[in-house]
Amino acid sequence: MIDLRPACRRMSEVVAGVEDGLLAGPTPCAEYDVSALVAHVAQVARGFTAVARKERAEGAQDGTSAVPLAAPPREGWREELAGELRALGEAWDDPAAWEGESGGAGVELPNALWGKIVLTELVVHGWDLARATGRPFDLPEETLRACYAHVAEFVPKAPLPELWGTPVDVPEDAPLLDRLLGITGRDPQMPNGAA
Repeated sequence: MIDLRPACRRMSEVVAGVEDGLLAGPTPCAEYDVSALVAHVAQVARGFTAVARKERAEGAQDGTSAVPLAAPPREGWREELAGELRALGEAWDDPAAWEGESGGAGVELPNALWGKIVLTELVVHGWDLARATGRPFDLPEETLRACYAHVAEFVPKAPLPELWGTPVDVPEDAPLLDRLLGITGRDPQMPNGAA
């Protein structure tokens, strides 16, 4: 079991600092601008909360997708997303969330793996949003170690390799976050706010 709450809290802090003027800007995740990435994070939070609770997300087709949050801006979207991220962290804090199997994206996987996948979503997309909006991004070492262990094993043989960019070479003595980002196709040296 991994504590997802630090990553959920950090994502909430990053989102709280996203100014409206930055919503149309690019992110390191090429298929999303800031607004679309925020909407994706909301969808991930809803879908993976449902997985942890062994429920189907409202409107879900496969148990991990959910009705998309209308792309910001809309009144109260930051607070709404903070609540969904808090619920996500609390749902995965239950040991039962990590047991059994669930279907998503056309595959059935152990919930323990889904938990690691959502951790990766939070860490990588949290960094994407922070980098795109000029915000700092840091996480506890324990959170980074858990995410790194997952991406180092999972990403090179992921069932949907097109979800990840071409790995970026990062020195072996680089900080753990930088090495994790490199595996997922991000350049950790990208200047802040210059996505």
